[in-house]
Amino acid sequence: MKKTSTRLADGRELIYYDLRDDTVRDAVDRRPLDRTVTTSEIRRDALLGDAVAVASHRQGRTYHPPADECPLCPTRDGRLSEIPDSSYDVVVFENRFPSLAGDSGRCEVVCFTSDHDASFADLTEEQARLVLDAWTDRTAELSHLPSVEQVFCFENRGAEIGVTLGHPHGQIYAYPFTTPRTALMLRSLAAHKEATGGQNLFDAVLERELAGERVVLESEHWAAFVPYAAHWPYEVHLYPRRRVPDLLALDEAARTEFPRVYLELLRRFDRIFDGRADGGEGPAGPTPYIAAWHQAPFGPAGEPGDGSAVTRDDFALHLELFTIRRTSGKLKFLAGSESGMSVFINDVPPERAAKRLREVASS
Repeated sequence: MKKTSTRLADGRELIYYDLRDDTVRDAVDRRPLDRTVTTSEIRRDALLGDAVAVASHRQGRTYHPPADECPLCPTRDGRLSEIPDSSYDVVVFENRFPSLAGDSGRCEVVCFTSDHDASFADLTEEQARLVLDAWTDRTAELSHLPSVEQVFCFENRGAEIGVTLGHPHGQIYAYPFTTPRTALMLRSLAAHKEATGGQNLFDAVLERELAGERVVLESEHWAAFVPYAAHWPYEVHLYPRRRVPDLLALDEAARTEFPRVYLELLRRFDRIFDGRADGGEGPAGPTPYIAAWHQAPFGPAGEPGDGSAVTRDDFALHLELFTIRRTSGKLKFLAGSESGMSVFINDVPPERAAKRLREVASS
């Protein structure tokens, strides 16, 4: 992998990740852009104890542009975009309309390929490995920023999820705090450690799931399953078999095997609703999904127990992949119970979801 860092016309950082070491990236951003001005502010909820990012400047962000005006495509034929070069393998740049900025963190965009009509599932294993390397490199770099406590790499895919740019891409949020979901995991992790005399909750969950009926696929270094208490209609958790706290700690064997396993999972997601085996009606189309990496915070893990505080090494890196589609023609909406009380109601039993995901395995 070759990494080339440059600056866009408004001062934002842009980084090319190339498969070839002899690739030269010297194109200049020729757009007449003013310096980016953001209004990001973190506000704490006194009752819930969580944080809300207030970012009014995002109201003016690019919204569903036509394909020939996509800002994530390369600069070609006189049309200037966010990427000055005429081609790229993987590129990362600071978001022009960030939810987090300055002392409130940082937001980046990750473009997986220059092919506007592709998706992550269309990548080759070599390309997918390059994305993994980019995620890892950005996690390392962002963790060194003084304001950053947790790095979150994720992909939103599909208009149903709320994606406003159709080009295959993901994002990276660098938070100045430990996110609420991670804090809950750390508390459960600490409580289990204390109750069991030092045993690891992530290890126990993985062992239990691999012995059950919700396994979707297994390999030498990775395991994927539908969790016992899945929140979403089709939800898969992907774990490295050797517990590590973050992407940086993955060994080469796990890195090498990841593209094959992850691409297979994504392709199965696109086949879930084929043939209407789910009882739905009408054309399903590509499955909308969210893919989210859970990594240990880089700040203090906290002390969620009486003298039994967990460490970063107690946390287990894992990827959560889920769709809001429950049948080919119906979506799962977060209504009163979910949005008002944070109590999910899942219409698809996790065992049935796992069975369906096994049925659509590649031949």
